[in-house]
Amino acid sequence: MMPDQSKSMIKLNEVRTELTRFMITYKFAMDEMNTKLNILREEFQFIHEYNPIEHITSRIKSPESMLKKLQRKNLPISIDSIKENVKDIVGIRVVCSFISDIYTISKMIQQQKDVKLIEEKDYIKDPKENGYKSLHLILAIPVFMSDREEEVYVELQIRTVAMDFWASLEHKIYYKYNGDIPNHLTGEITEAARVANELDMKMEKLNKEVDEIKRKNEEEDLNYLQINEEKIHLPINFLKTLTNGYLK
Repeated sequence: MMPDQSKSMIKLNEVRTELTRFMITYKFAMDEMNTKLNILREEFQFIHEYNPIEHITSRIKSPESMLKKLQRKNLPISIDSIKENVKDIVGIRVVCSFISDIYTISKMIQQQKDVKLIEEKDYIKDPKENGYKSLHLILAIPVFMSDREEEVYVELQIRTVAMDFWASLEHKIYYKYNGDIPNHLTGEITEAARVANELDMKMEKLNKEVDEIKRKNEEEDLNYLQINEEKIHLPINFLKTLTNGYLK
């Protein structure tokens, strides 16, 4: 008969192996979502000569953090319980230049056939009391292993540079005071969120004005042929006639 200690070691090794498989599945989900986002970023750069994504950061929760979350919610401690109840094991933050970019990226990601929207929280349209703004998406994506396919949850947070800067400072202050922030600082933090929002709105307005100028310049360029250093005017009726013939 096998000693109890040996049985315990075998069991521990089995659990460790299962936990390893569990963690690498989420790593692969993070890698897959990062790849999707990087492809969108490069596509925009090539096609539109514009990059809506400033930068991307990602992380995987530690087993200790998962355990604490289950304990806070008084949930069963098991891998199946983690899969079902902890939907932010993979967290990816996408920082954009403008507010409109946030919804553009969200739409493009959700249009992909293998991406399923599980939950959406729009803290931009409905900010938190302290002024926090960001678009949070819980997405499910398939991960193909050697012996199985897993549907894995990924949390995507999309925000502007100004929103990210504010959130980063608010987070540091929160932990510096162990969550018990003095009232006068709470007011200052909320005011800073308002200022960050004003900056976002001004930058959004400027971006639209620049886009309009660019669109008009592109339309004007269609009326000319560039031959060496000489611009040759093309009558609009002539262009339309050629276009109709080309489309036929």
